[in-house]
Amino acid sequence: MTDLAIETDGLTKQFDDELAVEDLTLQVPEGSIYGFLGPNGAGKTTTMRLLTSLTAPTSGTATVADVPVADRPALAPKIGYLPTDPPVFEELTGREQLHHVARLHGLDDETRTERVRDHLERFDLQSAADRRVASYSTGMRKKLGLIGAVLHDPDVVLFDEPTSGLDPRAARTVRDTVAEMTTRDVTVFLSTHILDVVEELADSVGVIDDGVLVAEGSPEELKARKEDGAHGDLEDVFLQVTGDADERTARSDREVATAGSEDVR
Repeated sequence: MTDLAIETDGLTKQFDDELAVEDLTLQVPEGSIYGFLGPNGAGKTTTMRLLTSLTAPTSGTATVADVPVADRPALAPKIGYLPTDPPVFEELTGREQLHHVARLHGLDDETRTERVRDHLERFDLQSAADRRVASYSTGMRKKLGLIGAVLHDPDVVLFDEPTSGLDPRAARTVRDTVAEMTTRDVTVFLSTHILDVVEELADSVGVIDDGVLVAEGSPEELKARKEDGAHGDLEDVFLQVTGDADERTARSDREVATAGSEDVR
């Protein structure tokens, strides 16, 4: 039996009268890439915050890297998380921020220095490493956040739109980094609107709509689900199972606002 890196059972989150995630049950094998798709406001960000313990569930359970998400001290060293807007310390330089993150994870001086140097070079940030983060562009901040998410070599990494705001070269580096992680048995939970990335990288895909998991399977299995019997692409299937997304903007705005303001328990 394959060991699971992420397992949820009936995971549910209610914000006042808004049911953001409903009865979510997932099983993500170790060392795999799970593509998590959905329209804006479908519950993707809330799900990732539940899996990282940043938001407490209303009901249901979740285990990540063999740790119940309620056990935050034990969970923190095992996971990495890149939110859509990575938190940064604008008064620090890029290098100082990464060293700060590495110290929080308990990396020794030699390991910390080596990993920070290697990642700055890989993501083409070495020339800006000693500039204050306040001067960084959106793409540079995204790179910095991504490095911080993987610096401590976690078992499970959760990426929320990791290529948004990046130029094509940096986006390619992110894709290569994600693919390389699985060769080291790292599990990647990947949320993105770029379906080509999911089709290229994901071993399995889940589609969430209005807080409910409406489709799941390998990319090939999902592409075989077209209603007309033809073998479509992921975009066809995505549109088929999620329906009209025109009314989702308000819900998406509420989800982001709530995620940013909710007390972390």
